[in-house]
Amino acid sequence: MAEISRLSGVRARLAGVFARFGAWFARNWRERRGFRWLVRLAGAGLVAVLALWVFLVKDLPDAKSLLEYETPLPTVVRGADGGIVHSYARERRVQLQYRDFPRPLINAFLAAEDKTFFSHGGVDFFGTMGAVIDYANPARTGRAVGGSTITQQVAKNVLLTNEYSVTRKLKEMILARRIEGVLTKPEILTLYLNEIPLGRRSFGVQAAARAYFDKDLDDLALHEAAFLAILPKAPERYGREANERLAVARRNFVLDQMVENEFVAPATAAAAKAMPLGLKTERAERYADAGYFLEEVRRQLLARYGEKAEDGPNSVYAGGLWVRTSLDTELQDAARDALRAGLLRYAAGKSWKTLAYLDPDAGNLTGQLAGANLSIRYKDWRIGVVTEKSGGRATIGFADGKTFPLANVPATIRVGDVTAASPSGRGYVTRIVPEVSGAFLAEDLETGRIMAMQGGFDSRLGSFNRATQALRQPGSTIKPFVYATGLDSGMTPATQVPDQTYCVYQGAGLGEKCFRNFGGGGGGTHTMRWGLEQSRNLMTVHIAADAGMPAVNRMFQRVGIGKYDNYLSFALGAGDTTVARMVSAYAALANWGRIHGQGSVIDYVQDRRGKVIWRADQRPCTRCSMAEWDGRPMPRMGLSGKQVMDPRTAFQVVHMLQGVITRGTAVRLRALELPLFGKTGTTTGPTNAWFVGGSPNLVAGMYLGYDQPRPLGGWVQGGNTAAPMFADFVKATRKRWTAEEFVAPPGVLMVKVDRRSGKRVFEGTPTDDPKAAIIWEAFKPDTEPPRATRQDQIAARRNEILELIRAARRPPQQRAVVTRQVQQNPDFVEEQGGIY
Repeated sequence: MAEISRLSGVRARLAGVFARFGAWFARNWRERRGFRWLVRLAGAGLVAVLALWVFLVKDLPDAKSLLEYETPLPTVVRGADGGIVHSYARERRVQLQYRDFPRPLINAFLAAEDKTFFSHGGVDFFGTMGAVIDYANPARTGRAVGGSTITQQVAKNVLLTNEYSVTRKLKEMILARRIEGVLTKPEILTLYLNEIPLGRRSFGVQAAARAYFDKDLDDLALHEAAFLAILPKAPERYGREANERLAVARRNFVLDQMVENEFVAPATAAAAKAMPLGLKTERAERYADAGYFLEEVRRQLLARYGEKAEDGPNSVYAGGLWVRTSLDTELQDAARDALRAGLLRYAAGKSWKTLAYLDPDAGNLTGQLAGANLSIRYKDWRIGVVTEKSGGRATIGFADGKTFPLANVPATIRVGDVTAASPSGRGYVTRIVPEVSGAFLAEDLETGRIMAMQGGFDSRLGSFNRATQALRQPGSTIKPFVYATGLDSGMTPATQVPDQTYCVYQGAGLGEKCFRNFGGGGGGTHTMRWGLEQSRNLMTVHIAADAGMPAVNRMFQRVGIGKYDNYLSFALGAGDTTVARMVSAYAALANWGRIHGQGSVIDYVQDRRGKVIWRADQRPCTRCSMAEWDGRPMPRMGLSGKQVMDPRTAFQVVHMLQGVITRGTAVRLRALELPLFGKTGTTTGPTNAWFVGGSPNLVAGMYLGYDQPRPLGGWVQGGNTAAPMFADFVKATRKRWTAEEFVAPPGVLMVKVDRRSGKRVFEGTPTDDPKAAIIWEAFKPDTEPPRATRQDQIAARRNEILELIRAARRPPQQRAVVTRQVQQNPDFVEEQGGIY
């Protein structure tokens, strides 16, 4: 009862106060004119304040959105071993957590930007008033002082624009107060240190540490952390070499503030103030030199996820993806170096050619070069532009604006020509980037993962990827698939095939087409193996004609080489294809006829939180995710790839292609002393020189040729131009190659045969001698040669007699040469195809 009485008394007193105020207000309103005007003005002011408030807050973003805010992050690319090899970024950004920021760095930013950060409520009213007064100052010539707390800067950088106005400042203050109610102080500081723009296209302190010092945050010294803390005020001013004195003065001020706030000891700050800025003008190359491979990855990611944040949450340049690729940096370096060495060998002694031409009348040449984005990463070479030329003297300028004397000046060089050059004395000397180009690609045959890809001399000179985009005639590298079709049609590696002229009538418009061997010659019949080892065009055409070009073309399509018309010339490699397709097709041969498309460069993709959102290997694995083992056999994933060829046929072809290395057109690779298979290719002209082949684990393919096909020179062949690239590749990665032999699939019989005739033999044992008369040959069941008969011996004797008669009819000098060759090499007649 007492409490009720007390409350009743309070209500009565309040009622009396309001009654007296009402009476006072009414009396003054009636009797005093000035009072009425004052009330009206106060009311108008209140309405104005309310209207301003509504105007400011009506379109303000919700501060709670920061709880789900995701920093636009670049895509990070990892290689096959998990190491970072590249980043797709237009801005330098790295997102860290609060615990990742070193305390000295945090203290430096607090001293420079907001020393009361941990105590204020989001707004520094005194600093803001100072900014407003400075903004209204008519004598001010530049931008007004900031007066923004770290929380206000977060509001501006994340939720608002960089508009320069009083209303933006007021909105910033309102948002700052709201942010303080949503996020903790460490969360606000984390957003700030990750988002603050600090110049050199870097956002956040980790990106800036890399941009200015080429270091991670943990490695920064105190004076370097203090320098980063001065950048929010004017990053473009303090980050320039010309303004070093201003930057040092501002940095030292920050160090003094750190002492004043007891963040560091005076002696420590004094030592830091004595240090030079130490800014890096050029960053050390941290990423793999695999531009063509990485550009192929980028193309695929753009097609799948888009480019910008508007394209979706997992965009390439904002989604913060983590991409695991199949890139093997060791194999990539070897492939790059092998291709470059081959191109330089061919280009030795060739004349200089300009890489590009910049019009001197279009403005500053070095500025144009900087905009052209041309560079090179080879030894100490640089890309420059000729800025002056007088007689045999010239000056070269680089993208940084610096110029130097140029020596070894080609007679044809002009002002505006872009060329490679390397340091020599106090100037530079001209270098020749090969005009000829080519490609190199290596693939894991069991998985189809592309391990290395080099699409030209240097991707910085142009992004056109000749490994995946250049359509070239494969020449004789396509022959193994013609032979595979022959094997499927009933032939065997021991089948005798004519090495004789083959003509076909192509119609009234084209007339008769007669095929010939490379270099001419031909005659007699030989085993299919010999025809493939020696790359005989006529034998290939006979096999294609017997098996039927429709069947041959179906084989080409199944292994992914291409789709062609049913003309015999396509059996000799007249159609266009790519290195990637040829390598994939050869990988299918060595993988028992299973193919993985054109190979993959991406293993899987994770979003910024680590969730796998795409995987190349889509094979299901039933029971792989069991919580506990059910006692049954371990779950196994099925085979990957698609079966496109009889496994036995594939092995027979590979077994014959081993002979190409042992004693055929790629015999120079025999010195590697490894179990290898492969095939050379040389197209008409010759315009392309090829080699494709490898081991039971890895297949590689390469070609050399001009982008606009033209003859390379009569001496060029796949065996002397492309095969040496493969040899360089293997030598550089020797420890990656084992002596593991090719394994035959079920259903293959290994039978001893006479190498030259293909007849079955029952005496003797095959040896390691590449010219051994007896070899092991692979046959499908019931296709192996029968035991030799008396008729076979009679036929062989008859051939010997006929050969002696032909020899007797030759001029004495030629007869003596032939006799001597036969005595020295019993295989001479065979190797010359019966023509000598």
